[in-house]
Amino acid sequence: MNQKGNEMNNKVKYLGSALGAFLALATPTLATEGYGDCKLFGKAGTEQIEPAVPGQFTVVINLPAVGEFNGDTPETVTSGREFCMAVNIASRLGLDKVVLKNASFDSIVAGQNKAFDIALALISVTEPRKKVVDFSTPYARGAFGLAVRADSDIDETSIKQAKLGTQAGTIMVDWVQENLPEAQLSVFDDTGAMFTALAAGNVDVVMTDISVVLGQVSNSNGRLKVVGQYAGGRDTAGVYPKGAKQAEVIDRIIADMAADGTLAALEEEYLAAARGGLKPEDVPVWKN
Repeated sequence: MNQKGNEMNNKVKYLGSALGAFLALATPTLATEGYGDCKLFGKAGTEQIEPAVPGQFTVVINLPAVGEFNGDTPETVTSGREFCMAVNIASRLGLDKVVLKNASFDSIVAGQNKAFDIALALISVTEPRKKVVDFSTPYARGAFGLAVRADSDIDETSIKQAKLGTQAGTIMVDWVQENLPEAQLSVFDDTGAMFTALAAGNVDVVMTDISVVLGQVSNSNGRLKVVGQYAGGRDTAGVYPKGAKQAEVIDRIIADMAADGTLAALEEEYLAAARGGLKPEDVPVWKN
């Protein structure tokens, strides 16, 4: 559910990308035509759809997404778990052109994007979102990871009064308000702005999908660390435009990739590398 607007209460601040203007996502942009550096699994051209844009597989994404779409801009993305998942779907559809459209997370879950085949952005399945978008077959299950500065002493108790940042439009906004009501919550437009705020000391801790947290910590040159996670996540799935005709076929491909080991291979290939040896199962699970 979209959480943007005026302050909902005096403990919640909504912040744009001013803290990291260079990472701002102003308007959707197109990039990455082709398969990049992805490994292909399975037989090409086994399924067919009428793509939203003829001759190409169009994917809506939300950058930055270390490990999922590796690149600071759509133009530089050539690898990543979700990117290569999209590439393998395109291959099985017989489409040799993959085009990325970068958009805000809010717009993706609000069903505001048009002319695309699937959106991949570590999107949690929720009932309110089902009213405006359709979800694919789930391909992962998330947890809420917690990152802090390397010199921080934030723990399971002190986080309850900490300055905590998370991303607008995510299920974590409601979760924090319900489970950590005394925390001083700031909501950011994108993960880039959120982690910039953490590094600058404007928040004490940030919460987002554990996969994103591990990737950002691994790439922080020792400036950040992961301290814990909450087991509050839900199924992660792609998003289709409401009523999209291609959903049944793409769902079948995703299910096939889960069954034949493709999804597991992509996770091992791209997420393990992005995490720098960090594993979700090694991160302590905190009680709220």
